[in-house]
Amino acid sequence: MRYNSFTYLLSEGFRNLFKNKKATMSSLVTMICAMFLFGIFFAIGENVNTIMEQVNMAQGMEVFIDIDATDEEISELGNKIRSLGGVNSATLKTKQEALDSVKDELKDFQTLLEGFEGVFPASYIVTLTDLNLSEQVKSEILQMENVDEIMSSDQTIELLIKIANGVRVAIAVIFVLLIIIAITIISNTIKLTVHARRKEISIMKYVGATNSFIRGPFIVEGIIIGIIAALITVCIVGVLYNVIIEKIESSMILQQMQVSLLQFQDLSRYILIVYAVLGIGIGIVGSSISMRKYLEV
Repeated sequence: MRYNSFTYLLSEGFRNLFKNKKATMSSLVTMICAMFLFGIFFAIGENVNTIMEQVNMAQGMEVFIDIDATDEEISELGNKIRSLGGVNSATLKTKQEALDSVKDELKDFQTLLEGFEGVFPASYIVTLTDLNLSEQVKSEILQMENVDEIMSSDQTIELLIKIANGVRVAIAVIFVLLIIIAITIISNTIKLTVHARRKEISIMKYVGATNSFIRGPFIVEGIIIGIIAALITVCIVGVLYNVIIEKIESSMILQQMQVSLLQFQDLSRYILIVYAVLGIGIGIVGSSISMRKYLEV
């Protein structure tokens, strides 16, 4: 009995699709456009998160140590810094390494620094697990002994955080708008089918068919439209994403930024899940809305 009910729902759902080809195509195209836009912004959002994680691992601060601090005090300071929450790593830059880095910058004028051994202070290069914790970590380090000063790219960090938060908000807003548009289109499409079969629905109700049984084929129709749109959109997004990523990676932009982007195979699983949920969810909601006029809920 269950098999027969399932077969009926599936066959009626497909029959409704082919019965209103123009409406079905209109709904399908709209769903593909909505999902395509969401897929693009989803990919941008995931890449922004990935870049932020990479920047978190690289971006940080330089903690300069008092010039008179002993090796034991320097080592103790490093352990204290590493124990702080939000600190990813703390790498010691010795006095000699500090002098060598200045010499590298002077290039042909390195002889000017002869006799300056031990003048440049040692420091710790500190990277963070979360850029949002920059000010907190900086404040805690400044309270430690043998800390002279801290240099950090506060403006760069603030800008990166604002960009990341802005992208996340934009994606959330677009996501909601696209869902509303898709549900509206799906429900209007199925309304045409329901209206064309209103007499048949009245007869089914008259002979005792339940609202769930009557609603079933239309919900299946909406789900089918959603799934087909999801599959088509995944293919389109995948092809375009790979083309765009290939062009970006062949440029010098990423090398200069020292970051890498996600490949489509890294995103495909999440996109498939999101599209499946979107397609099925929008199909069910849109179909249910379109049936309210004809069924007692």
